Amino acid sequence: MTLVAGIDSSTQTCKVVVCDAESGRVVRSGTAPHPDGTEVDPEAWWTALLIAVERAGGLADVAALSVAAQQHGLICLDSAGQVIRPALLWNDTRSARAARDLVTDLGNGDQARGAQAWAAAVGSVPVASFTVTKLRWLADHEPAAAARIAAVALPHDWLTWRLSGAHALASLRTDRSDASGTGYYDASGTGSYDPPGGRYRRDLLALALRHRHTDADRIVLPAVARPWDAVGRGDPALGLGHLLLGPGCGDNAGAALGLDLRPGDCLMSLGTSGVVAAVSTASTADASGGIAGFADATGHHLPLACTLNGSRVLDATRRLLGVDHDGFDHLALAARPGADGLVLVPYLAGERTPNLPTATGSLHGLTLASMTPENLARAAVEGLLGHLAGCVEVLRAQDVAVERVTLVGGGARSLAVREIAPEVLGIDVTTPRPGEYVAIGAARQAATVLAGHRPCWEEIEAVTHTAAPAPPKVLDRYRAAAAKAARNQ
Repeated sequence: MTLVAGIDSSTQTCKVVVCDAESGRVVRSGTAPHPDGTEVDPEAWWTALLIAVERAGGLADVAALSVAAQQHGLICLDSAGQVIRPALLWNDTRSARAARDLVTDLGNGDQARGAQAWAAAVGSVPVASFTVTKLRWLADHEPAAAARIAAVALPHDWLTWRLSGAHALASLRTDRSDASGTGYYDASGTGSYDPPGGRYRRDLLALALRHRHTDADRIVLPAVARPWDAVGRGDPALGLGHLLLGPGCGDNAGAALGLDLRPGDCLMSLGTSGVVAAVSTASTADASGGIAGFADATGHHLPLACTLNGSRVLDATRRLLGVDHDGFDHLALAARPGADGLVLVPYLAGERTPNLPTATGSLHGLTLASMTPENLARAAVEGLLGHLAGCVEVLRAQDVAVERVTLVGGGARSLAVREIAPEVLGIDVTTPRPGEYVAIGAARQAATVLAGHRPCWEEIEAVTHTAAPAPPKVLDRYRAAAAKAARNQ
């Protein structure tokens, strides 16, 4: 049996799965935690990767490996390949002001014109999570560190580079999916297989660093590999010289690949953040900033809306009510649709979509009738799903087909979420069996690099949930409350 491995270096943990290259069956796995915080020394990720690999039984019998990782994280390297400062993660909102400034700068002082220019250039309008905004923040707040930058990498690029044992900055490699989240890469090309599609916009890199364009040209950016290109072999010093390395991908593209999503399929992930992404054959350019025009890991596109608030909304409400997960589900399902008019706008950690980094959550419609534990639990579920339904609406407004929804992540384990989701979204919702789909997607990529073609893996076990759509007033109330919350920021 030929084995392949996939790595998911996420915000909270590193997960390694080893799979049968022919069937996709997970043979063994291992995990290791990452430190908390919105900036992290990348060496902590490397240490966690080595521990997770050991816990997964090692890689001695593995033929190929790919790394998927959290998007947007900024890793700055000096001319010797050393990390200059801790990596700034996607959820570090210190760069919110930098994002606004970059939009204004490209619009010559006009925000609306700048948003249109950014969307036309790279398919996305910068928000605090994007790499390009971290670079502007660094230029403004740590100019000495910014001046030392010889190369810029993302987490998956850097981990792949470390696995290869390479020291030359020119050996850095990435893929379209992760590059498309930087804010200085245009992924609007078809990107199928040859050429990979897309190009770096060094003028935007220069804008971020307040450099002349010629100065930005000296900075090494990872070369963009085609979806199924091998990018090297493992480090012989680590006993990995036999290991073929795939290009890797961003975490959301990895999940879509692991779930074998195709055009028309929509991924809805409820983890630390909320993600709504649809595989599409066409690129998007949303000047409103609601949709980021990312690429997937196969040559298609993955227009995506990401919220800062995901399953933590449910956890916070559960703690407030003093119940466990089953108790929370029981309360939420005991309430009527609409929670007797109680509406929760779940901006508990600020928000990225819509772009309200300093927003707070709000509770609307409190009455003697609505103020019950059951209604509060229901309002938390409906509020979170209403928030994500807004992301689906923005996708459709960009002519992205959303025909099926696949619900994954920690929040998908909630019975209340699974049963209420088709009511709020107005579409059938499929929940696959629990699995590490980002890591499995990376393993699928590794298997494809090894075989030279995409393998036909076993179909994933899944349950489809159907329900009559909720009364229109449920979503109408949520939209009105969310609009009010936005006006008050």
